[in-house]
Amino acid sequence: MKLSTKGRYGLRAMIDLARYSEDEPVSISSIAARQDISERYLEQLVGLLKKAGLVRSIRGATGGYVLARNVREISVGDVLRALEGSLEPVKCAAFYSEEGCMAAEGCVTKYVWQKINESINETVDHMMLDELVLESRTVNPKGELENPKCNR
Repeated sequence: MKLSTKGRYGLRAMIDLARYSEDEPVSISSIAARQDISERYLEQLVGLLKKAGLVRSIRGATGGYVLARNVREISVGDVLRALEGSLEPVKCAAFYSEEGCMAAEGCVTKYVWQKINESINETVDHMMLDELVLESRTVNPKGELENPKCNR
């Protein structure tokens, strides 16, 4: 499975938002500057996250964005699925199609794909945003990217 920039940048933006929106809403421009992401692209990502119910906007002069749910209730899987869709690297017809797959009876690889899919989903669904915020404070206390070319 290979995540696009949507998933990679969006997760970075959510960690940034969680880290800085505890006291006041955060602007797109401040996230973009800290994370070295284009404001226009970030607006698109935040739109998807808003549609998924993960962020909400606050209007006005001191407005911006905040998390729509508690940071402990948002999983990495929630964020990645909102931005990428399904995280399954292989969608095996043997498990998902009503008709099944013509080769399903003799196919051994379907169990490999099922295990991979289950492992990915279990990992991202049990990793919560608050854990990543805590890690970001440990790794980078100032909140800036140590390497702006990271995850490109």
